[in-house]
Amino acid sequence: MRHVAKVLNRDKYLLLLILPVLLYYLVFHYIPMYGVIIAFKDFKPLKGILGSAWVGFENFQLFFNSVYFWRILKNTLLLSIYSLLWGFPVPILFALLLNELKEGIFKKLVQTISYLPHFISIVVIVGMIANFTSVNGGIINTVIQWFGGQPINFLSEPGWFRDIYVSSSIWQGFGWSSIIYLAAIAGIDSQLYEAAEMDGANRWQKMWKITLPSLVPTIVILLILNVGNLMDVGFEKINLLYNPTTYETADVISTYVFRQGIQQADYSYSTAIGLFNNVINLILLISVNRISKKVSETSLW
Repeated sequence: MRHVAKVLNRDKYLLLLILPVLLYYLVFHYIPMYGVIIAFKDFKPLKGILGSAWVGFENFQLFFNSVYFWRILKNTLLLSIYSLLWGFPVPILFALLLNELKEGIFKKLVQTISYLPHFISIVVIVGMIANFTSVNGGIINTVIQWFGGQPINFLSEPGWFRDIYVSSSIWQGFGWSSIIYLAAIAGIDSQLYEAAEMDGANRWQKMWKITLPSLVPTIVILLILNVGNLMDVGFEKINLLYNPTTYETADVISTYVFRQGIQQADYSYSTAIGLFNNVINLILLISVNRISKKVSETSLW
């Protein structure tokens, strides 16, 4: 205890800096976990959480037997997997290529332009997508008509939703996501490059043999985190983009929870679905972390 008191006294100012973050997670992430028991009850707002009747796993059974279960599970997994397969490598490639540019105005301009979409509101992004894909005057349909094609109502066609969602997400996030890779590249020992030059290595060989292997630990950690959030598809963007005509390919767990919980006030049912979603994410995170630890010796813990 004396040692703990000594450490607290020594690092009191550093601990004060951490305090707001700890309070944020405590108030907004840990205390609300008490409400998870709603998933196992027939929740009635007038009776409260403790006063509502227990129903066990009935809400989960209703969800698993629902006609929408396989549709929303499939859509959630496909959108997440496509985003991971196509979106995850792009920031890595961009960081590697950007690192090869000489310091100057052009490099700074490219970096700034790549970061800008990250700061644009989701509402504005969706508005831009709607304008670009509009049947009347949209730039994409205008180009299609230039080549003799017929305009396509992209936002009403189920088959186009995943392409629009994934491509726009990559455009919006690749620049910002590349920052962590650029930071990792900046930390690579310059003596490695000097030694490679003395051995006659060209820029491609240095990038392939030094830069990329040095990024592997960072890539693995971020991949684990991405897989751990595989079931968390961006709710806001999908909710703004989709409509009943595209539910077939656009309806995911988060949007289904929103409709059931907020619009239809079925709190117990929607909480059960959300809990199922989080449990799957936890299982994925632990599994991928364990596999990574055995294969590459790089892991979160």
